[in-house]
Amino acid sequence: MNILGLQRSSTVDFPGLLSCVVFFGGCDLNCFFCHNRALLRGQGERIGEDALFAFLEKRRGLLDGVVLSGGEPTLQRGLAPFLERLHALSYKTMLETNGQRPALVWELVDRGLLDYLAVDLKCLPEDGPSVCGKNAYLAAASTLHGLLERGVPFEARTTLYPGLSLEALEQLLASLPPLPRWQLNYFRPIQDFLPCHEERLRLPALSPSSVQAALPLLLQHQPGLLA
Repeated sequence: MNILGLQRSSTVDFPGLLSCVVFFGGCDLNCFFCHNRALLRGQGERIGEDALFAFLEKRRGLLDGVVLSGGEPTLQRGLAPFLERLHALSYKTMLETNGQRPALVWELVDRGLLDYLAVDLKCLPEDGPSVCGKNAYLAAASTLHGLLERGVPFEARTTLYPGLSLEALEQLLASLPPLPRWQLNYFRPIQDFLPCHEERLRLPALSPSSVQAALPLLLQHQPGLLA
């Protein structure tokens, strides 16, 4: 497992639980607004699996859950046995994923290895190549449909990246049936970006005030929207 970081304690990542966050290296998307670009390059605090589980053993009874983040955790070989080890220590598990591997995500859910999921829905299909390097919508939407059918607790997430309009956001929200929870994340300026993305990052991003003004309309499409 390519573990490149560990946040030892968090009260906000795993809803309702005190957790730690494990960061994995590598991703199959190239989002121009990525805040974890170092992980895409394989840079970070490399942590051995044995060292991680030694930490988790000591925190049993203090931490409730473990969040798998990245990068993209579903790229990791041995993900299922890793999750089994976490459950053996009585930890709840949460997966943060870009949703590009629906079958794998569904398999992990069906095996009872995931207690909560957060799936990034980046943008509309036609915007995918310029926003994240490819059309990532179809696979992520398929992942969300499958989770909705399975009844596992989950949420969708969308970052309000520079250049995203209210009209496009509304179309994105309307493209799926009502989900239990859909979190909008406001864009925060980044320092580590590719030179080719600099101009795109200068575009205006939706502000809290603009989203709040449009919230009654947006909630008609997704009553579980959080902004």
